[in-house]
Amino acid sequence: VQLQASGGGLVQAGGSLRLSCAASGRFFSLGHMGWYRQAPGKQRELVAVITSGGATTYSDSVLGRFTISRDSLKNTVSLQMNSLKPEDTAVYYCKAAKIQLGRAPEDYWGQGTQVTVSS
Repeated sequence: VQLQASGGGLVQAGGSLRLSCAASGRFFSLGHMGWYRQAPGKQRELVAVITSGGATTYSDSVLGRFTISRDSLKNTVSLQMNSLKPEDTAVYYCKAAKIQLGRAPEDYWGQGTQVTVSS
């Protein structure tokens, strides 16, 4: 599974960005898809995740500001980020779980896209 993320950039505080991630390659189906981020000097953290059934989970820091969605037919996952804050500055990574019949799902990561929010 290859994951290609796009949509990062530089935005002023209060602005919006939309990240997208497209999965390609050979796979039966994808389970959970999500977005993580890593700021300089910090550990990678969960931002939001969406199941194959559409259930979503958000970190407390983005709840109410970010919205995750997916198109299972196109194998894409998106993250709409509104009311951005300087503390949202990080490299954002998408992750997808490859469903494997009779085996545990296998996680794949995208290459990361930089989001910078200026104050």
